[in-house]
Amino acid sequence: MQNKPYIVVLAGGIGSKFWPYSRNNYPKQFLDILGTGRTLLQMTFDRFVKFSDPKLFLVVTNKMYVDIVKEQLPEISDEQILGEPLRRNTANCIAYASYKIKKKDPNARVIVTPSDHLVINELPFQQKIKQGLKEAEKAHHLITIGIKPNRPETGYGYIQYIEKPKLGLVKKVKTFTEKPTKKLAKTFLESGDFVWNSGMFIWKNESIIRAFEKYLPEMAEVFEEGMEFYDSPDEAGFIKRAYSLVKNVSIDLGIMEKSDEVYLLLGDFGWSDLGSWLSIHQLKERDKNNNVVDANAVLYDTTNSYIKVSPQKLVVVHGLDNYLINESENVILICKLDAENKFKEFVADAKNKGEDYI
Repeated sequence: MQNKPYIVVLAGGIGSKFWPYSRNNYPKQFLDILGTGRTLLQMTFDRFVKFSDPKLFLVVTNKMYVDIVKEQLPEISDEQILGEPLRRNTANCIAYASYKIKKKDPNARVIVTPSDHLVINELPFQQKIKQGLKEAEKAHHLITIGIKPNRPETGYGYIQYIEKPKLGLVKKVKTFTEKPTKKLAKTFLESGDFVWNSGMFIWKNESIIRAFEKYLPEMAEVFEEGMEFYDSPDEAGFIKRAYSLVKNVSIDLGIMEKSDEVYLLLGDFGWSDLGSWLSIHQLKERDKNNNVVDANAVLYDTTNSYIKVSPQKLVVVHGLDNYLINESENVILICKLDAENKFKEFVADAKNKGEDYI
């Protein structure tokens, strides 16, 4: 058994809410969105390598992004990059990685993380992960990390928990809720027993395998059949067949909402899922009128806005409040800054104009 945990990084998303900066061929996890000199994927690697070893990372991504992962994470080998032939949601990503790990080390511990989130306060984050690794040793506990909410955010999923003193640091999970309405989000915030769903999980690999067998048995059967193919020249062919057989389902819906073994650790370490332009606006340095200006721009009577345009052009803005102006390659987007629910429509309509726009 490895003393250090495996790190499974989920890096297959397309980041549509960051369009047009995030594109199908180069989505947000591969971009230096925060201007740190490191992409979000690289920042995720930097964050978790402190708990593990580069050789224990598995990055699950779409096959079209495999070369980008190789370029951005030269510390890991080609065999550690799991290229998915189709997008089949997080349950399949995690199943693929879990069964590969099972072949390598049946007694492994595993941390699962998205590739495109932000953690500001490293020390409390590290302490929380260490607590999670300890709690995951108990029985077949599946540990998730919930973030204490500070606003009625509609762009996040929520987890409701139950206080049980005998459990110590962990809370018993009661319900999962996908992105709520503003009214419901306010109710969650006021109730005090709901937290944001961070998408991070910690467990023994045998615990999640057991959960797949119980709650997603067809999926478990498909990936179990791959044991003879993992880490062999025939793996890609097997995975192509496997992904044509499994259904599209998230880990939350497929397992976490059904299992009685799900427990929560409360986290408060400056977390954001960086899920929209608005979330970046809240993190970036702003002027006296609450504008983020990443451009050669002159602003008049403009407030609460985000201007990101090539510095080769002068942008003159007058009379806007709560707007996004973004120029990326061949697209200029002007919309309400908080219009994240419209982005699927934006991208779909842009696709009708031509594949080059998405």
